[in-house]
Amino acid sequence: MEGAGLSPWMMWPQANTTDSEDVPLGINGVNPCLDENGEAHRTSRFELMNRHKMDTGNPVLVVRRGQPFQLKMYCDRPFDEDRDVISFMLAVEPMNEERVSHGHGTVVHLPLDKGDGVDEDESDWKAVLESVEDNALTINIRASAKASVSKWSMSIDTKLIGSDQVINANVSVAFYLLFNPWCENDCVYLEDEKLREEYVLSDTTMIWRGCNRSFHPTIWKLGQFEQDILDCSFLLLSKVGRVSATYRGNPIRVARALSAAVNSNDDNGALLGRWGKEFPNGTPPTSWVGSVDILQQYFKSETSVRYGQCWVFAGVLTTISRALGIPCRVVSNFNSAHDSEASLTIDYYLGETNNHLSEFSSDSTWNFHVWNEMWMQRPDLGERSDELYDGWQAVDATPQELSDGMFKLGPAPVKAVKRGDVNVHYDCDFVFAEVNADEIFWRYRGPGQPLKLVKKDPTKIGQFISTKAVGAFEREDITESYKFEERSCDERITMMKALKQATSPLARIYTNEEFHDIDFDVEIRNDVKIGEPFTIILNIKNNSDSETYPIDGMVHVDTVLYTGKMRTPLKAIPFEVEMEPNSTSSVELHVEFEEYYSNVMDQDYFKIMCSASVRGTNYEYFAQEDYRVRKPDIKINLDNEPTMGAPLYITATLENPMPIPLSSGVFRFECSGVWQPVEIPYDYIDVEQTAIVKFRMTPHLSGSAQIAAKFNATELNDVDGFISFEVSDNVEDNAGRSLKNTLVFA
Repeated sequence: MEGAGLSPWMMWPQANTTDSEDVPLGINGVNPCLDENGEAHRTSRFELMNRHKMDTGNPVLVVRRGQPFQLKMYCDRPFDEDRDVISFMLAVEPMNEERVSHGHGTVVHLPLDKGDGVDEDESDWKAVLESVEDNALTINIRASAKASVSKWSMSIDTKLIGSDQVINANVSVAFYLLFNPWCENDCVYLEDEKLREEYVLSDTTMIWRGCNRSFHPTIWKLGQFEQDILDCSFLLLSKVGRVSATYRGNPIRVARALSAAVNSNDDNGALLGRWGKEFPNGTPPTSWVGSVDILQQYFKSETSVRYGQCWVFAGVLTTISRALGIPCRVVSNFNSAHDSEASLTIDYYLGETNNHLSEFSSDSTWNFHVWNEMWMQRPDLGERSDELYDGWQAVDATPQELSDGMFKLGPAPVKAVKRGDVNVHYDCDFVFAEVNADEIFWRYRGPGQPLKLVKKDPTKIGQFISTKAVGAFEREDITESYKFEERSCDERITMMKALKQATSPLARIYTNEEFHDIDFDVEIRNDVKIGEPFTIILNIKNNSDSETYPIDGMVHVDTVLYTGKMRTPLKAIPFEVEMEPNSTSSVELHVEFEEYYSNVMDQDYFKIMCSASVRGTNYEYFAQEDYRVRKPDIKINLDNEPTMGAPLYITATLENPMPIPLSSGVFRFECSGVWQPVEIPYDYIDVEQTAIVKFRMTPHLSGSAQIAAKFNATELNDVDGFISFEVSDNVEDNAGRSLKNTLVFA
């Protein structure tokens, strides 16, 4: 037989070859046309499609539904269009002992169309003969745009017209079928090519963390094309998420199941969440560089990986979604409300010393919270769903509250959240509160005493809602997609509309006295680096021309997890001032590095509170601010031009900003198109010393690439760095190339 450029794994001997024209056509082998299909279906970067090039095993075809993919069949004799009949039997490969059948659309029988028929339904399955050349046939197979997103296998039967003899060719082709945002008939269709490249094909993203006063991006290596990631995604969807093959083509069911399968609370999901300062027998959430290690560990052990927090859950869900073909992005919300009572308000109860009385309410405000948006249609929500509910859907894999008896959230249409349609499926009320609840502080003075409302803030919750910009490593603010402008008429109308639908009524009786003679203002520097002291200043001004006001109060600072829990008192200063008419005064609280360092190793968050009472009035002032100190960054430089298949030499540097040495440090680097990460120990970095590490990587793929870096030491952790660049196909292509972006972040 002629070679035809096939690898041995693509060829099978045909046992019953013969020259007789009365015997059905024999199939000697099938070429899955990996290069052609990879380019047409945008799947060429999957490790599964490149195994033959890297000598790591037999490749497996990965294609998208609703779009033809090409096969070349090699026969034992010339094909006779007038006599030969070819048919294909396609079936989902069962997982978890699930049954597949024609009735559920998980088994499909396709006769080969000679190409002269009318295609009545462009969204249905079809097999078409494209061309015949000697003994080779080029076949186009198109999967239905609603087909099960699964691993499929295909077998081939042949017969002669007028004969009952059917030969089952000793040939089987396995392929993965994904959602297709490029297909208009697929319910995850996304029209803009730039958006598809960003939200499906890009394997690196940015996740914003911090607080509303000071936030920073973390680079996250998604790695959806790397080894075992697609198989792990299907494992989580089918075995953990328990979505049968019949429904794996429905992105609504897929999104809802994955939001539960990524966390381990109700099942053996991918990640075990832990919020605290200790992470026994596992990896601290701040040490992960991306999703690849997590999913590869899970795929090998099928045991929940330790540990995750919100941005880790969101990063992993993004990887799975993009691997399966659903457009997905990561969203960060600052001052994110956790409404535990479905009241659409966040209620805090304060004791006499401003201590939070958690036994009164489990509501909380997170410095930031991270979830996902997945793009899809919502036909389940009835008429006008395309206008009212299609598009971005909030999906959250972080276990917070139960939904239908499990820790999952979404898909919640972002359009419904903005309009205050809190009863729309799924979990719109919780997302609405996350971005738009009113934060309310009550003073509790003991049993039998009335509660006093000391502060109501309708604007604090839901600030700087952020995602990575399309085509750039920059922040895009998407706050307006979730809510109307704060204090606008539309925003208040939407809030009242939501409250009327909420399961818990709003009842506010006691209000704080209106008082304008005294102004208070909290002042804090936002650019303090870790290792430096910082100062909190409470400025007080008496606006009255005639009245003197005695004021007493307190300024104090606690350390706190980003979820607002586990507060540790750090430092406090009480004060008493006599404010003469038209006078000003300031109260300053200084915090030295030695005072805060041992309490902020996790994520460096402070909760600053200022309170004051104006004697002779019923007025109380209360303010609460989130604060963090900045960390250094890892600077990365490329020492030669990046070329596919050639060593790339890299230098990374990190300066110790703290007045103490750093010990037992480890640098970790992950790069697009490089299958193995690089870890470099760095045992000791002295005060004001700059650590320098040099290493090399070999990019396996051309095009855009990124290196994400992370440094962790005993005294300093969660330090990031990043660089983006282009990898050329060969040395000649390097002429005139330059780095696209060199970015470093604190």
